[in-house]
Formats: sequence, structure tokens, C-alpha cells
Amino acid sequence: MLLKVHHTAAHCGGDIQITGSKSETNRLLILQALFDSITLKNVSNSDDAQVMQKALSSSDEVVDIHHAGTAMRFLTAYFSIQEGRDTLLTGSARMQERPMAILVEALQELGAQITFTHNEGYPPLQIKGKALQRDEVTLKANVSSQYISALMMMGAKLDNGLTVHLDGKITSVPYINMTLALLHQLDIEATFEGQKIVIKPGRNSAVAREITVESDWSSASYFYSIVALSRKRNFNTPHTITIASYKESSLQGDAALREIYKQLGVVSSFAGDKLTLSLNQDFELPETITLDLANSPDIAQTIAVSCLGLGVGCHLTGLHTLKIKETDRLEALREEITKLGGSIMVTNQDLTLLPQKAAVNENITIATYHDHRMAMAFAPLALQVPLLIEDAGVVSKSYPDFWTDLEVLGFGQEIIG
Repeated sequence: MLLKVHHTAAHCGGDIQITGSKSETNRLLILQALFDSITLKNVSNSDDAQVMQKALSSSDEVVDIHHAGTAMRFLTAYFSIQEGRDTLLTGSARMQERPMAILVEALQELGAQITFTHNEGYPPLQIKGKALQRDEVTLKANVSSQYISALMMMGAKLDNGLTVHLDGKITSVPYINMTLALLHQLDIEATFEGQKIVIKPGRNSAVAREITVESDWSSASYFYSIVALSRKRNFNTPHTITIASYKESSLQGDAALREIYKQLGVVSSFAGDKLTLSLNQDFELPETITLDLANSPDIAQTIAVSCLGLGVGCHLTGLHTLKIKETDRLEALREEITKLGGSIMVTNQDLTLLPQKAAVNENITIATYHDHRMAMAFAPLALQVPLLIEDAGVVSKSYPDFWTDLEVLGFGQEIIG
């Protein structure tokens, strides 16, 4: 679906309800499957969460998780301890290009029986579930925190728990802390100190409990971008966007948005579980900003596009994990920002956008590369110029209501093909 997006309305404000965090939901779905005493509220309505739910409820030998990278990683560990069950875990063509060797080798070190059926180191995976007796493993920590989280959750179900030794610089620490906090909510003893994680057996987790999933902060990033970019529209009256349901003390690393977008003139204020975003009218934009996004790489695309539209330069580091996402996100950003007239350079782990005064090019067709975040990160630019978004339906992976919510804020949309 090719979607033309523009914004000619006199307003750009409103109230938006965002469903639960995809990151929290997928962890809690695994924990619910391991410890069936949990009831969940406000779960994500994303494709990824639905894929996870379907996989966990399936008794089929072949489980296809399509594009869902989180599901691939978490389910690899989950199925490895389902005694007596044989599972072929597979996914889309892109998923079969995403490396899994580090996690699989760690599970094999614990005694898991997993084989690569096509290309060594990549899905599909043949998994023969069994009881794992070993309780200590070493894992490279600089590739994906989801490998670590997968082991942590699985470890809570092992008879002797699990100790994970982390080798090297640890990536996306807030996501590890999120998993740790969710384990603590189930009264599972778990510690993360230095380069070592210790998970005790979850013997006290049989108590029935209800957990409400906080709304997704990465989804909130697109509204931060809209408010920041509204500075260039000169609306007659300032407009605010209120989004729910959020917590001032969040488990999600992407809550760093509050401090990051303060540097671009966006004010965040809480009232209960509602977060209101407004523009600091007297704010003077910086010429450039420098950010280390090692703990929140999923918001890099949004920030880069915000800076492009504001004419602000940015140097974003800590982005090495973006090479193995739904697409090579760094190269995808370079391609699309260049089409819009930006001057951008990328390496395997960082991005540099030069400040510029010229307006972005209009009526450019943005390729999304089967990546939901490419579509949503570029859409706020339609506040300034009309854009065409290829494969606009890809947003359903994490935020199915995205285009509907943009209509609330005055964004016009037209399906071209």
C-alpha cells in the first residue's frame, strides 16, 4: 500500500491511547507460559505480540514467527526446555538472515538440543525440548540484549536456576533491567551486578497475580517528533498531544525520550497515567546534538528524522544492533534521508547528520524495507511537506493504530496504490 500523507489542518493536537509496550508484553507472555499464574492487562495489539501468543498456544511441530525477531529469540530458549516436544522454529526470508548462533551456542552449552536446518548460525532451528541440568553459561554481551533476556526468563524455570556471565560491553542495559524487574514482580529472586546475572528458580511464582502492561515508549517517540516538528508550522495557537498510559518511573529504556526531546524543545508533563507533550515556544534550537543510544537504539530513526526536519545536526552512537534488525536500519536511513535532501554519513555503529537550512524535499516516496519503524519515523515529516510511504501497512508489526491516530492529529491520508 502506497500512502500519501500530508498535514494542512489548522490543528495538531489531541488525545491518543497507546496499547501496552511490545517489549514488556512479549516478556510477560513468555513468563505467563512458564508460570501460568499470571493474568495480563493492556497487552500490546501489535503483530509481534499476536505472533507470540499464537506460537505459545500452538501445538504444531512447525512454528512460523514471520518477521518477529523478539519472538525468535525468546521462543528459542522457551522451546528448548519443553520436555518431549520437537519444534521447527522458522520465520520470513529476512528472519532467516538474522544471526542466532550466539544464543543457540549458549543454550547448547547448557545442554539444549538445537540444530540449524539450513544455514549454520541462522534460522530455521530444529529444537528438541528437554530438561537442562547445567546452570551456568557465558554469553557475548555486545550483540543483542534479547539473547540475555531469553536466558534469564528460561533460567527461572530451571531446577537450579541460572547464572549468566556476560563477556564484553553490555548492549541495551535497560532491557535487561526490564526483564529483571518483571521477574521480581513474580517474586523470582534475580540479581544483575557487574558482568554477572543470577536467576534463582521461580518456586514462589505460583501465586495468582494481575499485571498491567505500561504503554509503549517507542510508539510515543513519533508524537515527540510531531510536537518538535510543529515548531516549523507556526500554528496560531500552541497545541498539545496527550498520550496514555504511561508511568514516570518506567521500566522501558525508551523513556529516555523525555530528556532527549527536551534538547529539541519538547516539554513532558504527567497527570496520573497521562503524558502531555507541548512545545517550549521560547526555546532556541541547538546547531547539533550528540547522543549515545546504546540503551535505546529503537528511537534512533525517529530522532534522526526529527533533526532533519528541524535543520539540526545530530551525531548518534551506540547503534551497532541496528544492522541486524528488520532491515539494516543505518543504511536505510542513509538512503531515505539523502532522498529528502539531507547530508548524512553512517558507519556500522553510528550516524552523523549535518545541520542544514534548506527545507526537505517534498513528495518523496519513502521506502520502508519491511520495517515498521521506517514508516513511522518518517511520517511526522508530513507536518512540513507531503510524503508518500511505501508499504504503509507495515506499521501493524508494532503499532496497528498508527495511521488512525495520526488522523486525530489532523494528518490527511490518501491511498495511491
